[in-house]
Amino acid sequence: MPAYAKEAAAPAAAATAKASNPFFAESPLPLHYPQFDKIKDSDFAPAFDAGMAEQLKEVDAIAGNSAAPTFDNTIVALEKSGQVLNRAQTVFFSLVGADTNDARNKLRADYSGRFAAHSDAIALNGKLFERIDTLYNKRDKLGLDAQGVRLVERYHTDFVRAGARLSDADKAKLKAMNSELAELGSKFSDNVLKDVNASAVVIDSAKQLDGFTPEQIAGAADLAKSRKLEGKYVITLLNTTGQPPESELTDRATRQKLHEASIARGSHGGEFDNREIISKIMKLRANRAKLLGYPNHAAYVLEDETAKTPEAVNDMLGKLAPAAVANAKREAADLQAMINKEGGKFDLAPWDWAYYTEKVRKDKYNFDESQLKPYFELNNVLENGVFYAANQLYGLTFKKRTDLPLYNPDITTYDVFDADGKQLAIFIADMYARDSKRGGAWMNSYVSQSGLTGYKPVVANHLNIPKPPAGKPTLLTWDEVTTAFHEFGHALHGMFSNVEYPYFTGTSVPRDFVEYPSQVNEMWADWPAILKHYAKHNETGAPMPQELLDKVVAASKFNQGFRTTEYLGSAMLDQRWHQISADQVPDASGVMAFEAAAQKADGTNYAPVPPRYRTPYFSHIMGGYSAGYYAYIWSEVLDANSVEWFEQHGGLTRANGDHFRKTLLSRGGSTDALQLFQDFAGHAPKIEPLLKKRGLMAETEAGAAPAATK
Repeated sequence: MPAYAKEAAAPAAAATAKASNPFFAESPLPLHYPQFDKIKDSDFAPAFDAGMAEQLKEVDAIAGNSAAPTFDNTIVALEKSGQVLNRAQTVFFSLVGADTNDARNKLRADYSGRFAAHSDAIALNGKLFERIDTLYNKRDKLGLDAQGVRLVERYHTDFVRAGARLSDADKAKLKAMNSELAELGSKFSDNVLKDVNASAVVIDSAKQLDGFTPEQIAGAADLAKSRKLEGKYVITLLNTTGQPPESELTDRATRQKLHEASIARGSHGGEFDNREIISKIMKLRANRAKLLGYPNHAAYVLEDETAKTPEAVNDMLGKLAPAAVANAKREAADLQAMINKEGGKFDLAPWDWAYYTEKVRKDKYNFDESQLKPYFELNNVLENGVFYAANQLYGLTFKKRTDLPLYNPDITTYDVFDADGKQLAIFIADMYARDSKRGGAWMNSYVSQSGLTGYKPVVANHLNIPKPPAGKPTLLTWDEVTTAFHEFGHALHGMFSNVEYPYFTGTSVPRDFVEYPSQVNEMWADWPAILKHYAKHNETGAPMPQELLDKVVAASKFNQGFRTTEYLGSAMLDQRWHQISADQVPDASGVMAFEAAAQKADGTNYAPVPPRYRTPYFSHIMGGYSAGYYAYIWSEVLDANSVEWFEQHGGLTRANGDHFRKTLLSRGGSTDALQLFQDFAGHAPKIEPLLKKRGLMAETEAGAAPAATK
């Protein structure tokens, strides 16, 4: 082909490729739902490249605009920039979490540094910051409403915190740090997922699985066959220290094998060992904080949260830890007594806790978890429990769809309608565990609400419920039921969003506030009118007996010492890692010794209760929750206050739901987070409701509220 013909053909080929790539234009599906049936892995890189180039062009035009900076030509223009990149990144990172593969993992590794560099190119653009700074300095004279003023303030804060005021030399150092951190974080996540799968426990005999149901044993055999281990059984791991089967398996050696496989992850040598990555990440974060003018990474992170300071977080966690550990030790005494009663000649170990907890629960409350599961079939819990509560509180209705494309056949989609009959959102339910899915439970938005764009929400909930053999019902544990309600609380936060600017949409709030609305939604799981509506036997349809319902509620504080201690063990460990300087960070060989010393110093080193996450698989703090894992219990202070408010105002009523929605759930990040809470509750938060909820009231000084909430 002649050279001129090649030149003519190149733009035509590029145009064809662009036209076939589903990210280069808005999805034509309802509410711009992603075109999962048309998205190929090969579409991501071209969309990333073109999207970044397009956004940098848009940003350069904003920064180089000869007209004086205005709210519209600078701030609003930034809000509208990067549409192609946003669409591609949103779907990509959602799929990397929910349904990854080798191609997607490679793309994440290849682009993590490039994405960091792209963000830096915007945040460290001097001309752009000059325009933002000019608007910030006269923000009260721009004729903006409160949301507009707050948007200017937030952009200014973000740019300053991202290094906009650094010298050119320091900006270059920061860019290199951010790029390396992004690449290390991607590698850490990849290792965690691969190690969870590689560390699955192989069992030789069905006898060693005594305590499992026939369906669970069959499932373990099927997993073994899929791994070419005929005649054996496989138990896969979750990314927590404790593993759910530990509560059921009667064989102590099997429980111990499962536990030891879990805690060895990421620190046992081999290709998935994360200790060197951890050391590098912690040093880089500490050095970056110093470069930005902060004593440590925690100080940098917490300045922009509701907690504000490491001291405030340390104060609350430090007051809770002694009470929690004391409570756990009392619980342990009950477990040891049960071991002794059954003739056991051993001391309570971590792999015994869940198993004997069920025995003590049965002894104290005359029921165990196995009695509950037949009444908690997945679809019934979701549609007649989670959705029903949303209907009673907010007037929402749901209609299953079968016409939208899915990225996995196990997913279900629903149209969500508001009380006035108008469509509010589309909800995606992705409930089953699989090897391609990361551990835990989470919510994400594929499309976020905004008055500026006119978009309505498309949100998804993800759980990791083991999938039963074909034809068998999916029966949930009580923890899985409450997790379903919790995650739907996040979904409601996204679906109810009613803000003008994308920056403030849905769950775009401080990390130590984002868990609060979801924790509030957990209260409806055992609210009598809701529980009666969905707790029905999966075979007979008979309602759960009132006696058993009462026992579920009565046992709600049971094992709280354990739960609080394992959580605090991780939350305080997170702070220990992020409140040190770079020269205090150990090398790879010292990572686990640092963890042990931190637990001893914090008083959480109680052997039968290891931390919920150990450092080498603590994905929260290697991702978006660095120095922020405390957020769950910080948010729970607000949650406990809110539960008390609902109870004092009549509980499950439309008036209460509408008030919560209007004052808080619909506001996103458009108002200061603690102000939102006070707008809802009518008072500043108090810690007493949390202590009461956790069964810690007698152990902790009353009135010890988090410093930032006093």
